[in-house]
Amino acid sequence: MSTSKLKERVVRHSPSTGAGSPDVWGIYEPDTGSIQYVCADPATRQAALIDVVWNLDPKNYRFSTESMEQVLDLVRQNGLTVRWILDTHPHADHVMASAHLKERTGAPTALGDKVHDIARLWAKLYNLPDAFDPARDFDRLFAAGETFRIGELEVRVMLSPGHTLGSITYVCGDAAFTHDTLMQPDVGTSRADFPGGDAGQLWDSIQAILALPRDTRLFVGHDYGTDDRDEPQWEATVAQHRAGNRHVKDGTRREDWIKKRNERDATLPLPDRILAALQINLRGGRLPAPEADRHSYLKIPVNRF
Repeated sequence: MSTSKLKERVVRHSPSTGAGSPDVWGIYEPDTGSIQYVCADPATRQAALIDVVWNLDPKNYRFSTESMEQVLDLVRQNGLTVRWILDTHPHADHVMASAHLKERTGAPTALGDKVHDIARLWAKLYNLPDAFDPARDFDRLFAAGETFRIGELEVRVMLSPGHTLGSITYVCGDAAFTHDTLMQPDVGTSRADFPGGDAGQLWDSIQAILALPRDTRLFVGHDYGTDDRDEPQWEATVAQHRAGNRHVKDGTRREDWIKKRNERDATLPLPDRILAALQINLRGGRLPAPEADRHSYLKIPVNRF
């Protein structure tokens, strides 16, 4: 009897397709169904780490670094130099490893500049008016349309709101890291019901992604398998999504999708890490400052959700 790959730390390499195209490694994190990415320039061996997980046991509230260590081991094994530590948004279902990765590599951390809006929203929900300062806790906050480089490769930042107010997509040559917008074609799309989310905005963001060249490799943020698939997947082309994504393939009407998305989201519980994760992620992956007893504490809103 075969064992489900959804419980394993699966790693796959998507090789460069030629000039201007990055090497991409996906590293599956089974506890949260997250995919972490290494995007590298084949010429210079410079790399960006994208959406790396700081592991949290939500039963005992203990942290560990096995996912981060796996990513750094892959970097070393492939002779890469970390140039950037990137996140696509302040994640609700996992804690970002960005601050720890900066300590280990010296590379700057970055996120989209709309994180300021997300921080203000969650500061009210936590009643922590002075807790979050993204300009302090991230080295670079990208504006929509801004570009930067990984070695010789140019990366363009697309604002992709809907899942959050400030989610961004990184487009590097024929690779796009689309975070929590699309799921794999046999699954569909991601939820839009967290505070600040909006299904209409998410539809528009997805359409902008699907307007990229048809051979663009789209790398999604999560996979949980399906009834027919017990192995994680995270890569498909624009053409594959347009032909077969069960929610947004060509011919789907905006109003139909928004209705279906909102109905589906109304049945979903909050992720079990969300109320811890947002407090840490909006600090760039740092715990709150230790109190007099030298321990850090999280604040959990009651009867708010």
